[in-house]
Amino acid sequence: VQLVESGGGSVQAGGSLRLSCAVSGTIGNANYMGWYRQAPGKQRELVASIRSGRSTFYADSVKGRFTISRDNAKNTVALQMNSLEPEETGVYYCRAQVDYAYNYWGQGTQVTVSS
Repeated sequence: VQLVESGGGSVQAGGSLRLSCAVSGTIGNANYMGWYRQAPGKQRELVASIRSGRSTFYADSVKGRFTISRDNAKNTVALQMNSLEPEETGVYYCRAQVDYAYNYWGQGTQVTVSS
């Protein structure tokens, strides 16, 4: 399984970006898909996740602004980010877990939000 993120870029505060994670192979077997953020000098943190049963989780700071979705037919997971804030600058990573055991990460995509 390989994951490739895209959609990062530079926006002003209040702007929007849509990140996409393309998964080689089928994500139908992925019990868990998540988006993580690593800000400069900080640890990687969970932003949003979606499970095979479509249940979702969002970090408190992004609730109401971010939406995670998965398309098993297209083997993609997306993260729609609205009303972005400067502190959300960082590298965004996609993670997939298969069979509740095997974890895979993408190479990350940079998001820069300027004030």
